[in-house]
Amino acid sequence: MMQVQYMKPFYTKVTGDKLRLVFAYQYFSILKENEIFHFIPIEGKEMIINMKTQQIENLSEVFVFQKGNRFIRLPLYQLLLITNVHEHLAPILESATPKQQIPMVSTVTVGEINQLIAELEDRNWDHLIDQALLENDKALFFELLQQKNHQHGGFKIE
Repeated sequence: MMQVQYMKPFYTKVTGDKLRLVFAYQYFSILKENEIFHFIPIEGKEMIINMKTQQIENLSEVFVFQKGNRFIRLPLYQLLLITNVHEHLAPILESATPKQQIPMVSTVTVGEINQLIAELEDRNWDHLIDQALLENDKALFFELLQQKNHQHGGFKIE
């Protein structure tokens, strides 16, 4: 089995749910029988990864590695099968994946929440009363006013 010795994309770009990893000279190397072969971009030079499925989409792309006058040509699907490339891809994917926004925890008290709810309810009553006035609906106006005042323990309208 071959091992990935070093793997660092020269260029990364996220477009929609696709992550493009582009490799250049000396940014990718594999170890085969204690010899290091360095990537050369004469054929394929990029991996396209679907961020939703975490799958490489261009598995037929051929990567070429060189040591002196010897070359190793590996399609991506084969590189995935016979090396530990997954171990090197995991941190790259993790750093490219947008982090979930963690909402800030507020130190609002129950009393403050209840006060806010009461204010919103009061505004809602006022809005409904205004709407009844706009529609010239006197019966609804007096009914809403009575309900609002009853809600707040206010005065009675007779």
